Amino acid sequence: MKTIQPRKQRKRLFQAPLHIRYKQFSAPLSPELKASHNTRSVPVRVGDTVKIMRGDRKGFEGKVTRVDRQKYRIFVEGITREKVDGSAIQIPIHPSKVMIIRLNLDDKWRKGALKRKAKEKPVEEPIEEKPVEEKKPKAPKKRRKRKTEARKAKVKTTTKTKPAGKSGGT
Repeated sequence: MKTIQPRKQRKRLFQAPLHIRYKQFSAPLSPELKASHNTRSVPVRVGDTVKIMRGDRKGFEGKVTRVDRQKYRIFVEGITREKVDGSAIQIPIHPSKVMIIRLNLDDKWRKGALKRKAKEKPVEEPIEEKPVEEKKPKAPKKRRKRKTEARKAKVKTTTKTKPAGKSGGT
């Protein structure tokens, strides 16, 4: 996002169109997938197997059964809560709180997207370390008088008081 104001960030997040929301559904890949696909994260889709990394259900693994782009939540198979009447409902989870373990690669478009994303990443080259130069401490700046201080000094020197004995009347 281009802004640092929280209210504008929230506004853009919750008013985003669905094609932009798709990219915000990205979750990190497991280390094995990261190495094989040469990318850090991809958007979560139905059919992916994920591991929950945060919250009460931390460590649980399951398949994604539903993706709710309106509410920014995914639903994982087997993660349910029992209601008072005895029926079970699925618990919504934010996609940033999961890690993708197995990708659903049935879709040729997703395979192509992974290949494109892997090509964009440059091969990491060893970074040459440059010698660090020591910075010389700068001399403190001379402080200038403020305009108000200068005016006060000027006013004191130019104002004259009238002698007490002379008054302009009778």
